[in-house]
Amino acid sequence: MVDAHRTFVIVGGGLAAAKAAGTLRTEGFTGRVILIGDERDHPYERPPLSKGYLAGGEERASVFVQDAAWYAKHEIELHLGQSVTALDRAGHCVHLGDGSSMRYDKLLLATGAEPRRLDIPGTDLAGVHHLRRLAHADRLRQVLTSLGRDNGHIVIAGAGWIGLEVAAAARTYGAEVTVVEAESTPLHRVIGPELGQLFTDLHSEHGVRFHFGARLTGIVGQDGVVLAARTDDGEEHPAHDVLAAIGAAPRVSLAESAGLAVAGPAEGGGIVVDAGLRTSDPDVFAAGDVVSAPSPWGAAAGGRIRVEHWENALEGGPAAARAMLGQEVAYDRVPYFFSDQYDLGLEYSGWAPPGSYDEVVVRGDAGKREFIAFWLGEGRVLAGMNVNVWDVTDDIQRLIRSGAAVDKDALADPGTPLGSIGG
Repeated sequence: MVDAHRTFVIVGGGLAAAKAAGTLRTEGFTGRVILIGDERDHPYERPPLSKGYLAGGEERASVFVQDAAWYAKHEIELHLGQSVTALDRAGHCVHLGDGSSMRYDKLLLATGAEPRRLDIPGTDLAGVHHLRRLAHADRLRQVLTSLGRDNGHIVIAGAGWIGLEVAAAARTYGAEVTVVEAESTPLHRVIGPELGQLFTDLHSEHGVRFHFGARLTGIVGQDGVVLAARTDDGEEHPAHDVLAAIGAAPRVSLAESAGLAVAGPAEGGGIVVDAGLRTSDPDVFAAGDVVSAPSPWGAAAGGRIRVEHWENALEGGPAAARAMLGQEVAYDRVPYFFSDQYDLGLEYSGWAPPGSYDEVVVRGDAGKREFIAFWLGEGRVLAGMNVNVWDVTDDIQRLIRSGAAVDKDALADPGTPLGSIGG
């Protein structure tokens, strides 16, 4: 075949990278496929790191996208525990940390994101944690087991999805939990203040303590051990461990140093790509958390958004692989994610940060935590979140995609079939 002597290189060791490699083979590519990851583990999925695996309900092996034999069977060359230090676009090659180089015909950057760090005294103490990689989850799982056994305390900085999911896992082990959050409610930047109280109540019922309107200013320790966490309002919270869950930043340094276009902070950062996930270099593509992609759902951010959730990697990797093969690709999926906390499960579709919507319409019983919430802007559905209500994602995404004005009374009425709304 004409591609037998071509080499496609994938930089990244996560879900997007693994799915892209697999798609190249299923689409019939017969050239070399090289996957380079800076972790020693095979590509894995990240949701279990703060959900099932961390909480002890799933085995470690369950997080991997494929086992080692699968990569060998499909002739996908793995270079694990190896970093890419530079990208030479003119020479069509990448330089690795061990001094070697690899030439490519097409390159996919799936470098993901990294946790934001607390810039305060005490972060060098052994009991300060982040959660992004499998090694982080391995360590944190051991910590939570120990805290639960010894009635220990963990302070979590940030009440976003990661912070809340870790809080739920920690309470499953019996650890004492305090969550410090700068906003007045959890998840403020994702779902706004209207539904934040629901998550405050949910976690409070399970023994989590919240400290809103405050930020950590220092972590107190002795002999390398965490003793407490201080906040900017003068409070001191007992702690044996501290988790920084204050968001993630796209890993764009490789792209930036190579002169590829990178989005600014107002757009969430990330490598700029077109609808086919091509970067400003036609032979370089990008997928997953690191991508800043054009989207009709990102009108409030100049028509470009960066999505860090599982489905974006699941679908973006294959889309990028097809584009690398020369197929016409228009990646315009509605953003989607899910979360599990105690007995609450939810799915969220769309994009409606505070300031982008006019009102929230609720269908069902929010008090019983069985409902669907819709974020509306100018009468149109911008986003929807189903809480302990299932098999409605397709209808929610249909309403979002249509862009049509909806009847708010019908939207709020559980007796009106969701599929009949919006034409």
